[in-house]
Amino acid sequence: MGNSLVSIQIIPKTQNGEDVIPYVDEAISIIKQSGVKFEVHPLETTMEGELSELFHVIEKMNKRMIEIGSTNVISQIKVLYQPEGIEMETLTEKYRP
Repeated sequence: MGNSLVSIQIIPKTQNGEDVIPYVDEAISIIKQSGVKFEVHPLETTMEGELSELFHVIEKMNKRMIEIGSTNVISQIKVLYQPEGIEMETLTEKYRP
């Protein structure tokens, strides 16, 4: 259990208006490679872990977008910081079948 939940929606600007889905797929692969617990949702991805580690993942995502051709990146981020610990299931378990 980490001390934070961070949701991110990454919006890369492509050079010629190309589809951003391949960029988003690459961003999600960075999250996977990081080893943090995460869930992909239609409009954002939520990660669970230590706040500093999650911000490091976000930094890697943004840098990678530029490396693969994006001219700039908007990252919309929501943070729940709870020093005693927090898990995604704590907030969503009552909604699961």
